[in-house]
Amino acid sequence: MGRVRVVRHSGLRRRAARRRVLWSGGEALVTVGVVLLLLVVHQMWWTNREARAGAEREVRALERSWDGGGGGGGGGGGESLTAVPEASGPPASGGASGRSAGGARRPAAAPAPDWSKAYAILTVPRLNLRVPVAEGISRSGVLNKGYVGHYPGTQQPGQAGNFALAGHRNTHGEPFRYINRLEPKDTVRVETRSATYTYAVDRTLRQTAARDGGVIRPIPRSVVRPDHGYDEPGYYLTLTTCTPEYTSKYRLVVWGKLVSMRPR
Repeated sequence: MGRVRVVRHSGLRRRAARRRVLWSGGEALVTVGVVLLLLVVHQMWWTNREARAGAEREVRALERSWDGGGGGGGGGGGESLTAVPEASGPPASGGASGRSAGGARRPAAAPAPDWSKAYAILTVPRLNLRVPVAEGISRSGVLNKGYVGHYPGTQQPGQAGNFALAGHRNTHGEPFRYINRLEPKDTVRVETRSATYTYAVDRTLRQTAARDGGVIRPIPRSVVRPDHGYDEPGYYLTLTTCTPEYTSKYRLVVWGKLVSMRPR
C-alpha cells in the first residue's frame, strides 16, 4: 500500500492567507490605478473643457458689455489703423491723441481696468485663440479659469513699456499650449473697451529659469540668458508659459512689439 499523504491544516491556512493577501493587494492596485486614471482624465480633459467653456462665456460677456456700453474713449470703431512710430522711445507727455515731437501719432493707452473681472480679450489668429485677460497670475483666481493673467506692475495695453501676460500651457484651458509655434510678424491683438492694440511677434526665448524676472521688465531682457532681450524703450508684449510641456521647471517667452491701434 502507498503512503497516505497527510495534509496539515496549518499549511492550508497559510496558503489561503497568502491568496487572500495577494487578492486584496491586486484589488488595491486596481483601485489605485482607476483612481489615478480618473485624476488624469479630470486634470487633462475635464479642467480643459470647463475652463474653455468659462473663458468663452467671459469673452462673449465682454463683447456684449462693450457693444452695449459703447467705446470707452478715443473715437469710433470705423477709424483707420493708427501706425505706431518706428522710434522705440517712450511717448512724450500729453493726451493719448496727441503727437510726439517727431510728428507721429502716439498710441492711446488702455484705461485702468476693473480688477474684479476680465477686462480685455487676447486674440492670436495663428493659434485660433481668443481668451480673456484678467489682472494677476494666481492659479485659482485667474489661470485655472482658462484666462490669461496680467503680471501686476507691468504696463497695460498700448502703454510704453512691457505688457506682460502668463497662461497655462497644459490643463485648465491651456491657452498658451502652442505659443512656441508663433513666428516673427505673427499678429497678436489685445481688445479693450476703448481700443484694439495689435502687436507683431518679434522674438522667442525657448527656455529660461522660472524666476527670470528680467523678461517682464519695462525693457525686457533675460537675466539668465542676457543675449535674449532688448536695449531700447518701446511698446512691448510678453507672453510667458511653462516648458517643457507638463512641467513647470522652466519658462518659454515670446516677445512682440506694438504696431498699431484702433479706437473702438
